[in-house]
Amino acid sequence: MEKKYKIGYTTGVFDLFHVGHLNILKKAKEQCEYLIVGVSTDELVKEYKHKTPVIPYEERVAIIESIRYVDQVVPQRNRDKISAYNEYHFDVIFVGDDWKDSEVFSRVESYLKERGGSVKYIPYTKDVSSTLLKDVLAKIYGQ
Repeated sequence: MEKKYKIGYTTGVFDLFHVGHLNILKKAKEQCEYLIVGVSTDELVKEYKHKTPVIPYEERVAIIESIRYVDQVVPQRNRDKISAYNEYHFDVIFVGDDWKDSEVFSRVESYLKERGGSVKYIPYTKDVSSTLLKDVLAKIYGQ
């Protein structure tokens, strides 16, 4: 099967790696020949989520690099997808469908469309998230 896109891009924190993370990477790779994955740095996560990832950045990168669907891992130091596009020149950015119709991605969609690129929304995997896993662990360990 021929891939629809040459270069794809997606990002995430990928803390407490779970099947939802795997699903977005697999579904993205099914649509592109080369997949670049931005992993949020610890500093970026602290800046916008106001918390520290459980798994340190270097270990999260090692996990993502080991996944067969991933061709290249890059640091995500800011959340500006337009600057990422200008740096990595991807054809498509993959993002969870929980971002659909958001102001941020409406702007990114317009910018990419003007340049022949696109945004593809991948269905969010229900009933699993790193936050949920942290909550379960906190209950188990009384944190």
